[in-house]
Amino acid sequence: MATTTKTKRARNLVRKSRALGIPLTPKAEKYFERRPYGPGQHGRARRRQDSDYAVRLREKQRLRAQYNIREAQMRRAYAEAKRTEGQTGENLVEQLETRLDALVLRSGFARTITQARQMVVHRHIMVDGVRVDRPSFRVKPGQLIHVHPRSEKMDPFQVAATGANQDVLPPTPPYLNVEIDKLHAKLERAPKRPEIPVTCEEQLVVEYYARMA
Repeated sequence: MATTTKTKRARNLVRKSRALGIPLTPKAEKYFERRPYGPGQHGRARRRQDSDYAVRLREKQRLRAQYNIREAQMRRAYAEAKRTEGQTGENLVEQLETRLDALVLRSGFARTITQARQMVVHRHIMVDGVRVDRPSFRVKPGQLIHVHPRSEKMDPFQVAATGANQDVLPPTPPYLNVEIDKLHAKLERAPKRPEIPVTCEEQLVVEYYARMA
């Protein structure tokens, strides 16, 4: 049953990846490489041009999917980014990147954002020696993310400690100092938008919410 559920979830993510035009998992990326067009007899057909609204909506959905967050969380993040000095779009991505589940993924402890979220929720992840079970927890520069000692012997973390996850993920961004064999990652400084491995035209996301206000 668990295997069936896992397989179904993986297929759903591949379908979602194709709809959004970005690979959300390493497996989806492999599918994209093999077949960069949609399934079925019309998969290779040229898509009709989307409306401006549809383009902005898809970009917002792309960003949401890459961080695996709900719409309410996205709206709160946008409101905070808007209040922060600087460009709202860059602020938005930079703030989302400091979420604990996002940094667990970037560090190579997990292969997907979904797996990273589960690791946090199931209390396998610590920050500065304290268990944290909120994926939305905002990590501050200087804080250390690490796996709970009793969880280190679990298969997913044993695999992670070999660097296997890092092999299928984007290179570790410069704002993180990762000791993968120890399952330690330190946020050295605040992330900057050009360094963040997220596919998104954030200005379109800003325009989407500005027009929805």
